[in-house]
Amino acid sequence: MRALSKLIMLVVIIANVSTVNAQTEAVENLNKKQQAIIRIAAVTAKGALTKLKTELNSGLDAGLTINQIKESLVHLYAYCGFPRSIRGLQTFMVVLEERKAKGINDVVGTEASIIKEENSKYERGKVILTELTGVSQEGPKSGYLAFAPEMDVFLKEHLFADVFERDVLTYSERELITISVLSSIGGVEPMLNSHLKICLNVGLSPNQLQEFIGVIKSSVGNKEAIAAQEVLNEVLKSKK
Repeated sequence: MRALSKLIMLVVIIANVSTVNAQTEAVENLNKKQQAIIRIAAVTAKGALTKLKTELNSGLDAGLTINQIKESLVHLYAYCGFPRSIRGLQTFMVVLEERKAKGINDVVGTEASIIKEENSKYERGKVILTELTGVSQEGPKSGYLAFAPEMDVFLKEHLFADVFERDVLTYSERELITISVLSSIGGVEPMLNSHLKICLNVGLSPNQLQEFIGVIKSSVGNKEAIAAQEVLNEVLKSKK
């Protein structure tokens, strides 16, 4: 009986460990929708429109709604410009028409909630930026924000209030778009460093960010992946 009891207890322990491991993997791996968002943002930033059509189809098939993809393409303009964003939206319109002609009815998804404008855009932007970075936005400005104070206003009022405040996408999804664009265009390592830190702050794990590098490699190239990996290594080292 004792041997049987020990065997049963061992089975229960193994089952519990397996469950915990499975839950950890579920939390720490990028899901199909997140991977699709990364690929869509990366190839849009590169202007690879033929490849973008493939990634848009894959994103819809993975369960992204029309509004989530539209929001992704709008969001990335802040990091790679209106021309790339607009070409991405135009390509998406073509994809949707082609899918509709094939009898595919994609889910539109929820619209952005109405924003309560209880405070000024600047103040709301400060609150959101504090949530993202975990760093207070009070005190005197330094660096380029002190050199060009209008940039501080534009960033807080427009990017972090007008754009980030829209709830069609989560903060972590918006940050995946952001680091995808920054990794793809290159030459903006300080910004990539900052946004990788934000990724960790909004709940993405080191494992997910390592997986992100793999998605960048497969979607835009080895050169971009190596450069992004170097920045990620710096970020993770600083967190130890």
